[in-house]
Amino acid sequence: MSDVDHDEDAVAVPRGEWVDRWRDVIATRPELPGVWRRRDGGYHVRTRVRCPRTGRRVEINRALPEVARVRDAVAWLEQEAKRVLEAAVAPEPARIPQFHAYATQVYERKLQLGKIRSAAGSAKWKSVLKHHLIPAFGPVYVDQLRTTDVKAWQAKVGAKIKAGKMAPTSANTMLAILRQITGEAADDFDVRDPMRGIDPFDTREHSTYTEEEPNSLAPADVPRFLAKLRELHPEHYAFTFLGFTTGLRPSSLRPLRRSGQKADIKWDEGLLIIRRSHTLGDTVMETTKTDLHQRLALPPDLLDVLRWHVDNQLLHTKMRGSELLFPATTGGFRSRSCLDKPFEEVATAIGISYNFTPRGMRRTYQDLARAAGIHDAVTRAISGHATPEMQLRYSTARGAEVRAALSKVAGLATGGKVIDMASARRRSKAA
Repeated sequence: MSDVDHDEDAVAVPRGEWVDRWRDVIATRPELPGVWRRRDGGYHVRTRVRCPRTGRRVEINRALPEVARVRDAVAWLEQEAKRVLEAAVAPEPARIPQFHAYATQVYERKLQLGKIRSAAGSAKWKSVLKHHLIPAFGPVYVDQLRTTDVKAWQAKVGAKIKAGKMAPTSANTMLAILRQITGEAADDFDVRDPMRGIDPFDTREHSTYTEEEPNSLAPADVPRFLAKLRELHPEHYAFTFLGFTTGLRPSSLRPLRRSGQKADIKWDEGLLIIRRSHTLGDTVMETTKTDLHQRLALPPDLLDVLRWHVDNQLLHTKMRGSELLFPATTGGFRSRSCLDKPFEEVATAIGISYNFTPRGMRRTYQDLARAAGIHDAVTRAISGHATPEMQLRYSTARGAEVRAALSKVAGLATGGKVIDMASARRRSKAA
């Protein structure tokens, strides 16, 4: 159509040769392809344009009573067809939002897609957005966020780390969330990701667990800890005993069900099924943190502890009516902090000088398993650690264990012979 160039009088329409079509009265024959003269003046245009994105035909059909010349009707039709084609090939770009609106949109999108699954993960996102990222970048349009802006903010956070006001691991969590947001923006709006070239904060000089604060009990201290816990807080004894002996996360222990159609403990078979996770409130995730479902065959003595708990520690009506193995007094899930004060009290009572928290049960299990001579593969199968590296991270090699190991190595180095170094030194001085 773009090459059509006819005079408006190219086709003469005899009087009376009109037809009702498309809710209009037009000539029976077009004057030019797609253009008909109207009985009441002007022209009627109609054509179909094939959409390059979908392959479907888009109809253009319109009366143009105000157009006096066929040339102008053809021009209008060509322009309209061009507009339809351009709209199909290059849709109007989305309006670029400000960071605060877009970050919230990304958070909600991840919730809907199941990318943020646990209540704790949701709370972490909301906290980081509210207290850190939105105050820093809120009014900036996401296509205007520059790498220099991120580096300037990162320098301020680095100053807090240096002053001891923030851990580098926490700062890296903030960076990770920011990286997800800017990555989504790069895809959504075809803009450059300002996080390119942004390195995480250095954690080499930051240790979560140290020689002075290992957050794990020595194997010899575990019986004393459990005995004192049973004396002071018997309602938490079975939970803690199971945590020490399996290395399972507290979030995997809290949602365990002792009864019901989907009971996680099979009393007759002696099986414990780990398939859910609880972090905050009443929300439970129907899988574990690592998506690993486990079946643990429990020994009789461990089953006896759990039976003792069910028989003697579910003291309230709502607890007895709950399907949970370790219900709160309300019958719902225990809180994440329910063991904090009992652990602190027991550690003080038995003379533990460092801070020992419920997270330390998982670390202590690794040391107990190693002291018991359990193969690493079996140790990981029980605790759910996916890799040897993660198992090592949760292990604490203590002085006596290291000393015994070095003694064995030294014995191999000397062929099993005992060298009397004191006598050797005396002979050297006499000479």
